[in-house]
Amino acid sequence: MPFSTDFEPVALKDTDLFKPIKVGKITLPHRVVMAPVTRMRALHPGNIPNGDLTPTYYAQRSQTPGTLIITEASFISPQAGGYDNAPGIWSDEQNEQWKKIFQKIHNNKSYVFVQMWNLGRQAFPDCMARDGLRYDSASDDVYMDEETKQAAIKAGIKQHGITKEEIKQYIKEYVESSKKIIASGADGVEIHSANGYLLQQFINASTNKRTDEYGGSIENRARFTLEVVDALIDAIGAERVAIRLSPFYRSAGMLGADEPEVFEMYSYILDELEKRAQNGKRLAYVHFIEPRVTKGWHENDDGADYQHSNDFVYDHWKGPVIRAGNFAAHPDLTKAALNDQTLIAYGRYFISTPDLVQRLAEGLPLNKYDRSTFYSPDAKGYIDYPTYDEAIKLGWK
Repeated sequence: MPFSTDFEPVALKDTDLFKPIKVGKITLPHRVVMAPVTRMRALHPGNIPNGDLTPTYYAQRSQTPGTLIITEASFISPQAGGYDNAPGIWSDEQNEQWKKIFQKIHNNKSYVFVQMWNLGRQAFPDCMARDGLRYDSASDDVYMDEETKQAAIKAGIKQHGITKEEIKQYIKEYVESSKKIIASGADGVEIHSANGYLLQQFINASTNKRTDEYGGSIENRARFTLEVVDALIDAIGAERVAIRLSPFYRSAGMLGADEPEVFEMYSYILDELEKRAQNGKRLAYVHFIEPRVTKGWHENDDGADYQHSNDFVYDHWKGPVIRAGNFAAHPDLTKAALNDQTLIAYGRYFISTPDLVQRLAEGLPLNKYDRSTFYSPDAKGYIDYPTYDEAIKLGWK
């Protein structure tokens, strides 16, 4: 696998990317963050992290001391799942493997937040039917697309708008799994309220057709997400809690900038988080996906939205902000995005470049990634990417 030639590397060691910043109670020596990237290496049944591969994978990518690792999204319960080979964080067997992963990261003097996942209508209907689980969303029968609707019909399962009692149960599961993962050694958790998954299915008017206190107004549609935030603050402390949001996302049936009241909704959520911060309950960070990344299978700038910006975030939230969205290929945009509040998350090039932090600092070329191995089950494209020194010894030019 050669070095990428899609862009010209730029040394960033003299920029704010390599200035310290405090996140929760952690002081990071640099602001390069590993984004949460799903890899589908967990073992089925049980959604158990792969003990032969995954500790090595995270050890490689945390090798520069002080790196903040956000893990791949992980299910808070079986009912929140729907993919056989994604990891969970609810069982003792899962958390025994997570302990080993966290220890590897901490041995490198780096830090780890676990992203907490609930798929909602993005679950595979056949998997949910097979396991005797509901096929959940904010509302009945508002399917992601016709293909998903037909898959649900074939599986004999209907999309279910969850009840208020089921919302309470999910919040309980967020709390229970957060406590377990902190007890296993994680430094914090990130609530996944982005990319069209269950919490965003409640936030967005296009997917939430409810008429109770969880639907209709901006305040009502944000209620579930903010209740999860408050429950986790109470359970493990605000400094260990973070959240990911994607206002402009266009995959999974999301409408991006065409979503009704998109700026009003996300401004409201940020204002509510800042209110909590002003009362001594500031989250560790908020994490936003850039408008450039509008699709789940976005390649370079394909489908990018350059008409909108996440800059509005700073008008509402005064704490740390992680920004993610193809920054590796755009060093100029990286420089422009940085300020006192900002960290930058890297995904695909952190997959391919285990020593990414050092290469960004020095302006060294990054490894080209192999998309065909992103979700394959074995070591290929997972733990076999070389460091820069190893690549030179292999004869890469």
